[in-house]
Amino acid sequence: MPRPASAAAASPSDTSRPGRLREAFYGRLHGKTLRPGQARSLETLLPQLALDLVEPAPADLRQVFSGTVEAVRLEIGFGGGEHLLSMLQRFPRAGFLGAEPFVNGMAKMVAALDAEPCDRVKLFSDDATCLLDWLPDASLAGIDLLYPDPWPKPRHWKRRFVSAANLDRFARVLVPGGLFRFASDIDSYVAWTLKHCGAHAAFDEVAAAPADRLVPYEGWPGTRYEAKALREGRRPRYLAFRRVAHAAG
Repeated sequence: MPRPASAAAASPSDTSRPGRLREAFYGRLHGKTLRPGQARSLETLLPQLALDLVEPAPADLRQVFSGTVEAVRLEIGFGGGEHLLSMLQRFPRAGFLGAEPFVNGMAKMVAALDAEPCDRVKLFSDDATCLLDWLPDASLAGIDLLYPDPWPKPRHWKRRFVSAANLDRFARVLVPGGLFRFASDIDSYVAWTLKHCGAHAAFDEVAAAPADRLVPYEGWPGTRYEAKALREGRRPRYLAFRRVAHAAG
């Protein structure tokens, strides 16, 4: 959810390093110096929570969790973890994958899980496209991409996460009827996403009218970034697209 946009630094963990180059959808990887407790949780707990992409994914993705789950959801770029943590509480029978390359965001999430352990969450601290390519077909009930870096300059638009290639990835890993949800306060990125999803045969928008896009998702907890956007006069949009059962992808 936060929008880091500077030079890259070291990733917080090398335990799930994929065997190909990253794609450039995010900026800097490190912010302020971590508090001692955050650094300790990151060092000790993240290796236990991290997905291992060295081994092939299990045919049944639910097997990556030690807890019992009925469905699996993914959040890409979970920032400080506010939304992901709320989803863990709201859906007690679901397992969650969280991808976040920004060290400080990952540290906040791991510290929260250190304080309140949960056996229904796995984390990935690198490029989410590597994780998407690792996942089995039709293995996710939902994908959330909330307040991603908008890359507002036209020369950077190729770095936006919503693209034809990534929508192909989403279509492959989502179950028929599964939802891709996208939230942003940047009008150009909202329009970009509507255009790309509208052009993709695997996705239908859930909203019946433009006004529906102004309504937060059910159970939406809000985030610090969203609060800042509202203070500065930017209006968020909450988009949702259903994976069409008959579409190939």
